[in-house]
Amino acid sequence: MEAIQNRYDFVVLFDVENGNPNGDPDAGNMPRVDPETGYGLVTDVCLKRKIRNYVDTVKDNTDGYRIYIKDGVPLNRSDNEGFAAVGIDGAAEMKNEDLKKKVKAKKDAGTDVDAEVRDYLCKNFFDIRTFGAVITTAVKGALNCGQVRGPVQLCFARSVDPILPQEVTITRVAITTEADAENKGTEMGRKYIVPYGLYRCEGFVSANLARKTTGFSDEDLSLLWDAILNMFEHDHSAARGKMAVRELIVFKHESELGRAPAWKLFDRVQVRKKEGVTAPRAYTDYIVSVDTENLPNGVTCERKA
Repeated sequence: MEAIQNRYDFVVLFDVENGNPNGDPDAGNMPRVDPETGYGLVTDVCLKRKIRNYVDTVKDNTDGYRIYIKDGVPLNRSDNEGFAAVGIDGAAEMKNEDLKKKVKAKKDAGTDVDAEVRDYLCKNFFDIRTFGAVITTAVKGALNCGQVRGPVQLCFARSVDPILPQEVTITRVAITTEADAENKGTEMGRKYIVPYGLYRCEGFVSANLARKTTGFSDEDLSLLWDAILNMFEHDHSAARGKMAVRELIVFKHESELGRAPAWKLFDRVQVRKKEGVTAPRAYTDYIVSVDTENLPNGVTCERKA
């Protein structure tokens, strides 16, 4: 498949109701907050995980759309597939001296081992084509597949308004041990929630990197948009409450390198509370406007919901 030929910049708006969108393990799993401003944060890693999970669910290990960074699957197992594709079976577990000999023999025969392993992994794993990866688990001084820069990058998401996390005390009647059953009837617990928060995430798609590194295609791009729009639909849990992507706003450039700085396009997307709303509790408490007048030449805008 041919790599994309257009640059894209995009804005994602998603919200949470009575849930924890991204807990901080260093703070007792409290929702992430900028301590200086009170704005809520969701990491790019968290959002990429949702996108990976969606693709894994809908594609179900279809050739070319497998997931490299996946729960319960060692990276070496996937790396070994790439090494086997160039005739070096079990490289990840091989002794360094033996591996060096095999790599040298391949290179002497005219095979660029590192590049071919990278190409194999990019071809077979959607998340490497999209986000890139650091493929160094079997370097051992002989192989250096290195870092693959992905064409798609996400920023941290930040809430439109400051959030006020609440600690909710809960009880359960399930007792863990026989001793507990004799001494108490219930156990206490806690969970954090955000009553309501609307978050904004900004991202970029580089056609230049797609062409030079991973071969990220128009078919991959279409799947990415679907994954972003539906990334919470197969990820519901009591801890995360009700989460939904409300809108995806995409700026498309007619060229590979783009026609305008991303920040100027992002500034055209404005989100503000409706008049009289002091404590938003629903998406309808906001007005989202996109200034599409006098867009830079060669830039178009599409709103997806």
